[in-house]
Amino acid sequence: MNINKKIDEFKEDIITSTQELVRIKSVRGERGEKTPFGKGPYEALKYCLDLCDKLGLKTVNLDNYIGYAEYGEGEDYVAVLGHVDVVPEGDGWIYPPYGAEIHDEKIFGRGTMDDKGPVIASIYGLKAIKDLGLKTSKKIRIIFGTDEETGSGEEIEYYFKKEKAPVSGFTPDGEYPIINGEKGLTTFDLVKKLNYKGQENSIKYIRGGQKANMVPDYCEAGILINDANIVMNAAKEFVDKTGYDISVEGKDEVVVVKSRGVSAHGSLPELGKNAIMQLFAFLSELPLENSDLFRFIKFMNEHIGMEVHGESFGVSFEDEVSGKLSFNVGVIRTNEDEVRLTLNLRYPVTCKYEDMLDGLNKTLKDTGITIENMSHQKPLYFPKDHEVIRTLSKVYEEQTGEKAELLSIGGGTYAKEMPNIVAFGPIFPGEEDLDHQANEYIKIKHLIKNAKIYAHAMYELAK
Repeated sequence: MNINKKIDEFKEDIITSTQELVRIKSVRGERGEKTPFGKGPYEALKYCLDLCDKLGLKTVNLDNYIGYAEYGEGEDYVAVLGHVDVVPEGDGWIYPPYGAEIHDEKIFGRGTMDDKGPVIASIYGLKAIKDLGLKTSKKIRIIFGTDEETGSGEEIEYYFKKEKAPVSGFTPDGEYPIINGEKGLTTFDLVKKLNYKGQENSIKYIRGGQKANMVPDYCEAGILINDANIVMNAAKEFVDKTGYDISVEGKDEVVVVKSRGVSAHGSLPELGKNAIMQLFAFLSELPLENSDLFRFIKFMNEHIGMEVHGESFGVSFEDEVSGKLSFNVGVIRTNEDEVRLTLNLRYPVTCKYEDMLDGLNKTLKDTGITIENMSHQKPLYFPKDHEVIRTLSKVYEEQTGEKAELLSIGGGTYAKEMPNIVAFGPIFPGEEDLDHQANEYIKIKHLIKNAKIYAHAMYELAK
């Protein structure tokens, strides 16, 4: 058995197939009668299924929501869960984002790393197993998702209406060595009803932030006050004291206060500066009426401030595996009837959602502030002695010569969508992560190396 030698024979085909798939602009589009996520994802799915047909693998298309290719016998199956949809290309590209051009032994294009290159690597890994006639006790199935990037999970939900879960497997949609822990993820609103009267020396509105899972880099408030100098002088004094980026503009009777922070991913709020909470800190120092909104701001300053781990909110959970809970204030919107603050909390993998919720409710008791629109994803955690972890660690170490250190992350991968799988590659330690960024690329040597690793992993899990 020489899987690696067989993969080397496929090198040019792997490169060409990756290029052909990347050239399909598979951003989610308008739903059609036979294209649930638009034309692009449908065409990318069809490409993968047609390729697998040509390579002699059995294929199944589940009504263009999702599809798979498989090899082997048995009741149970091992899964490789990849996705063929991509995020929009954005600006700033050196080479055409859907050109799949090769420069300096790298294939450039949207999806080369996330997740089209790894999907193609997996296909040819399975082709190698088939061509070598390797016997397995389980089927090996490569599943082609088509709507991962929106986070809706609609295609996986459709899959499980037709198919059972795998017994083990991986998604080539993270990083090496192995991501065995992903924090629990919650997004929700804190809502307070307001009795707004629009009186002088009060806050007319606040708005800031774009998404719950981003540290907001901008927030502004409109203040109803006759003397703008009061706010301007207070801002100068506040900036001198804190170093925060706060500016004031007078406009008619509404003074606009602008707060500028530093954006970061919501899983790593400590890397940013929260523009909403900077603004809250300043507003609480102004001589304003003690309105419902003003009291809400003072409460949040007392229980959040610039903290990013939920210490003063009673949810500062921590474990040895994944570290501290992350606490991000992402969006603020107000109108005359209510203030709505959207939070994104990610709790450690060995902690319980119920305990976090108890901490929130205890802090909010008797405040009139309610929790609305709670969404929750359970944490993912595989202990180091789990069979899947042991098998993938063995493969990684044999194929790379490096120690398989286990990783826990605050973000979420495709592994959360399907039981019994973990994220395994494709980004090697020390390599730049350009997922969702301009000039995304995959090194050709890493594309081939991934195919070898994935082939060995599929075989070891299924044999």
